[in-house]
Amino acid sequence: MLHFTKMNGAGNDFVVVDNRDGKNALTAAQIARLCDRHRGVGADGLLAVEPAQNGADFRMRYYNADGGEAEMCGNGARCFARFAQKVSGQRGNVSFETLAGVITAKFPGDLVQIQMSTPHSLRLNDKLHAGGEVLFVHSLNTGVPHAVVFVDDLENTDVHDLGRAIRYHEHFAPKGTNANFVQQRAADLIAIRTYERGVEGETLACGTGMVACALIFHERTGTPSPVQVQVRGGETLRIGFSKTTGGYENVTLTGPADFVFDGTTAG
Repeated sequence: MLHFTKMNGAGNDFVVVDNRDGKNALTAAQIARLCDRHRGVGADGLLAVEPAQNGADFRMRYYNADGGEAEMCGNGARCFARFAQKVSGQRGNVSFETLAGVITAKFPGDLVQIQMSTPHSLRLNDKLHAGGEVLFVHSLNTGVPHAVVFVDDLENTDVHDLGRAIRYHEHFAPKGTNANFVQQRAADLIAIRTYERGVEGETLACGTGMVACALIFHERTGTPSPVQVQVRGGETLRIGFSKTTGGYENVTLTGPADFVFDGTTAG
């Protein structure tokens, strides 16, 4: 039997398991079944807490809903940090290893703030033909690759079809990308919708996508840190950063990480 906790980070939901003893060797098919919203627990992805290998407190393994392992998930990292703190009884900050680098989490009040890995591979204003349209697409890797398109009418944007066209566009081959659509709502506030690679559909929030959108918004407008980002799930999260001559550093993502319920399944 598999013991798990269901968690939610700004609408992005996860199955979280404590695998510090290494006994939960789940296959991709088992993970996909657990994340299935009709036949399983239902989630955007699965998080596993494992022993650290290179000096951090823990190791985070993150799997998309299709069972494939991914480098990083910002909302998942916040949930992971709060879960790891709970099961270990550790007080204060928590550090954990990911495929995108070591992440540090702080716990200001009821929120979780994570120090993101250094963004890279910034590109602006690539002209792409996708979904029958000509788009100016910006891209940035914030632990995983993200494409960003600014739109005038976010509510009526066809996130599924246009997002899928961008996700599989040859420009981002062979691994593809996540696709984000952004509309400015105030001087320091943007709203976003995201088509997530691995989920293969729109999710209510995407942490690494928020960071990519906020930094590219800064590139376009010069809006200073922090940038407020409103997600489909309704929450507004905060992206902090320092601009350097070579890119960005001290990039943080602050938002909620909530426990939903505990359960047991056959796996």
